[in-house]
Amino acid sequence: MKTNRSDCPLTNVLDIVGDKWSLLVIRDIFMGKKTFTEFLKSPEKIATNILANRLELLTNKGLLEVTKLPYDQKTKIYYLTDSGIDMYPIIYEMMQWSKRNLKKKFGPKGEQWLEETKGLTADKFISETTSCYKKSRKVILSKVK
Repeated sequence: MKTNRSDCPLTNVLDIVGDKWSLLVIRDIFMGKKTFTEFLKSPEKIATNILANRLELLTNKGLLEVTKLPYDQKTKIYYLTDSGIDMYPIIYEMMQWSKRNLKKKFGPKGEQWLEETKGLTADKFISETTSCYKKSRKVILSKVK
C-alpha cells in the first residue's frame, strides 16, 4: 500500500486506514476480537491474505501491537495501542453518520451498538468504550508479562 502521497493530514491517515478493511479490524478489536481466526469470523468475510496485510500495516504504523500468550506460543494476540484507541471517535462518528443518513436496518450487532449509544452523549459513550478497552488490554498484557 502506497504511503506518504502528500503532506495533507487527511491523505496521511487515509494511507493507513482508508481502505475497505482497516477500520473494521479496529472495530472488531473494540468488540473483543484478538486473534486472526476471530477476525476471519466477522460477517464481512475478509480474505486471509488481506487480513494478514492489514494486521501487518496497522502494526507497522503503530495502531496495533501483537504478542503471544506464555501458554500458547502459536496464537498471536492483537491489541490496540493508544494511537489505535484514538481511532474510536472516528469509528463512532462514522457509525452515527450511517444511522442518520442511510435509512436502513443494520445487523444485530450494529443495532445493539446503536441502541447502547442512545441517551449518552458522544463524549460519554466514547470515553466509556475506550476506558473499558484499556482495562481489557491491561488484562491481556498482564497475562504475557
